[in-house]
Amino acid sequence: MLPITKKTLSSISVDILVSLLLLQPILCPAAEQLNQRRKILHKNQDQDHQQPLSLPQYNFSSYQQYPPLYPYSNGVSPTYGTFLRLYDVLPANLNSYDKYKQPNNNGTPTDVHFHVTILSIENINEELMTYEAEIFLVQKWNDPRLRVGTQKKEKDYQVLDVNWMEDFWRPDCFFRNAKSVKLHDMTVPNHFLWLYNDKTLMYMARLTLTLSCPMNFKKFPHDTQFCTMEMESLSQTTKDQVFKWDDLKPLIITDSNLELPQFNIVKSSAEDCTLVYSSGYGYFTCLKVVLEMRRKLGYHIFHSYIPSAFIVAFSWISFWIRPEATAVRITLCVASLLMLATQNVIQSLVIFPKVPFIKYIDVWMGFCTSFVIAAFLEFVLVHHFIGSRHQPENNSFKDIYELDTNADSQSQIQQFAGSADFAASLRKSNRKQNMSIKLDKISRFLFPIAFLIFNIVYWLIVLL
Repeated sequence: MLPITKKTLSSISVDILVSLLLLQPILCPAAEQLNQRRKILHKNQDQDHQQPLSLPQYNFSSYQQYPPLYPYSNGVSPTYGTFLRLYDVLPANLNSYDKYKQPNNNGTPTDVHFHVTILSIENINEELMTYEAEIFLVQKWNDPRLRVGTQKKEKDYQVLDVNWMEDFWRPDCFFRNAKSVKLHDMTVPNHFLWLYNDKTLMYMARLTLTLSCPMNFKKFPHDTQFCTMEMESLSQTTKDQVFKWDDLKPLIITDSNLELPQFNIVKSSAEDCTLVYSSGYGYFTCLKVVLEMRRKLGYHIFHSYIPSAFIVAFSWISFWIRPEATAVRITLCVASLLMLATQNVIQSLVIFPKVPFIKYIDVWMGFCTSFVIAAFLEFVLVHHFIGSRHQPENNSFKDIYELDTNADSQSQIQQFAGSADFAASLRKSNRKQNMSIKLDKISRFLFPIAFLIFNIVYWLIVLL
């Protein structure tokens, strides 16, 4: 290793100096260009980003479809093409626009027009008293503070970026009876914003709502339920904004024959539900959709009414069986009662709504059970009549009425006396047997007629 001397250090220093002199034409322009870029950046930051950055490495001509990142000092953005930007719509003086203040400056409330298109209704839950609805919700209002430009347009509206809603005044609408609200986002977020040439904004969203619906089951299964969809202002009273239904088509059901598993939509209406709260804050504007849904009877007729009626009629077979067949008649009556009780219990647990009051279907099942019990009681009464009948010890009626010709007169008199007592008892027993037979014959017609009268009265009440 060579020793380091002063002469060696001097030669190295000379070499470094020569190298720097040779590289100066290359390094100085790059450093000067970098300094210029830093000055431009600092200058723009000092001006609160009033001018967009225009660095050489960015080509803004390829990004004309995007709105500028910063507002411009004069309120008018330079023209990068025919696309619309947020600050082309807002007033030139941005300080004059307050998105928290309603558009009308003359003191009159802003009218917000609503339209609802119902796409589907499903999942009607009678236990939770809720239902689901998929809708298109449309809101329209006029904001004279906005700008639409004076150039000629091909259409009477322009599609805006829906995110600009955060920078505009908009209605503070919420669903008053909603349990949950979902905005669809496949394949894109299902909402849009239009700006008409008369400075009217229209916002549309596709929503799925889970709404509460208080139901009354006193007439079940002949009930008609009224379910609503209520849209109310959250924080602004009628002094600031008023919700109104669209004049032409406030409510549309896309499928006029919309089929539900248990209900038919017999009527739909768009109504006003503006109310004042007890706290005295004022009137909060509100609109509601009312759906009148009538329950379908087909399922309950085939699974409740007809089977129970057949069981009642089945119990009447005992009236046609001779009174002495005790085992058969008891089995028939008990089987009818058990079948009806089983049907009632199963349907009460699975199908019928669990409410603490009597429903129409409960009245029906109660009367059917009463008819079956009445048939059983009729058998008990018949059995009481035939059970007290005196049976002779000798089974031969010939021995009862024929006298022994070889017996003496005293024994013949005693035999005749005994025969007379037995004949009286037999006549009494025959009367009771005839009564039991007559009771069965009367029941054969009385029970069906009584059940028919009950049906006429029942169906007249539930259908009228």
